Amino acid sequence: MSLWKKAEKPDSAEKPAGKETEKPGLPVDKPAGTRKNRPLITGVSPRAAIPGGEIVVRGSGLADGTNHAQVRFGDLPGGLLLSSSNRLIVRVPDDVVSRNLTVETRAGTSAPAPVVVGITIAENLHPVANPAVDPQGIIFTTFSGTRGQKVTTSVFKIDQNRVMHPFLNEVMNATGVALDHDGNLYVSSRMEGSIYKVTPGGQRSTYAQGMGVATGIAFDRDGNLYVGDRTGTIFKISPDRQIFVFATIEPSVSAYHLAFSTVGDLYVSGPTTSSFDHVMRISPTGVVSSFYRGLGRPQGMAFDIEGNLYVAASLAGNRGVVRITPDAKAELAVSGYDLVGMAFGRHGSMILATHSSLVDLPLGIEGMPLVK
Repeated sequence: MSLWKKAEKPDSAEKPAGKETEKPGLPVDKPAGTRKNRPLITGVSPRAAIPGGEIVVRGSGLADGTNHAQVRFGDLPGGLLLSSSNRLIVRVPDDVVSRNLTVETRAGTSAPAPVVVGITIAENLHPVANPAVDPQGIIFTTFSGTRGQKVTTSVFKIDQNRVMHPFLNEVMNATGVALDHDGNLYVSSRMEGSIYKVTPGGQRSTYAQGMGVATGIAFDRDGNLYVGDRTGTIFKISPDRQIFVFATIEPSVSAYHLAFSTVGDLYVSGPTTSSFDHVMRISPTGVVSSFYRGLGRPQGMAFDIEGNLYVAASLAGNRGVVRITPDAKAELAVSGYDLVGMAFGRHGSMILATHSSLVDLPLGIEGMPLVK
């Protein structure tokens, strides 16, 4: 209860001008906006998350002496995991709409800090790698299933209105997906070691066989398709379907994930038994080198138009999407759990794949265009 009011003329010697009278048992208070211990947010990291992700808030006056604090995303309260006067860790709730984060204590409410939170657009899926997005914004993703599991629909299509449709059936353990410049979708089967080509109308044909445990796939700018056999081989398939061994690298315990940079190098991630994994870079002539080391369980990847690489991984124990600059400087760009892949969509959105869903995160970042 605020008792702050304008000074009144004294009506007795006990009530001098310019002073205010305290009511017994109640403190004199100032408006929340003027109290010096009102919460002040000086930093939020990362500034983007999906529901369930964790955001660190830094500042001053973020908790009072009883650690009383409430972090809100618009009107929705977040789950407070750690509380101190200069640092909070909060879990992002579901169904966030507002882009403003505030901290509220008994002293008042902070000014809002901008954040970006993803919106779930498809559920009941099972992707294990990147989705694929065509120039019209149509998204393709898999229901991969466990090894040898037969599923009703292997690949789903999500249209511009975010309605999900079955697209491809009867591909065992569909894993990687990639689009060519004609709109054909290519799908790898890690169970069969095959690559399938699917026309926009849904007509399927076998494109290549004998690819080992075929996982991630990607096209280069000349139309060659690269396939990651997680046992240690990167295959190159020319447009006339000749198959070459492009490079050999350390095997992965789960999958290889592939992405081409703006200058034409192939980047490969794949979890091993180490918790300090590499992202490998392979030149157009097949020379393998380590681009970045220090990620936990790196999986799907995508490049933005500026040449920054985004990897679903953990960095220093923090899980989400790690952004790595061309000179190999890394930071956590998006917080979130269970991420397996991503693709840039239209209007600067990033489409993120978790173990069971797709999330649209409007980052305002333009991704690499499809090969021409």
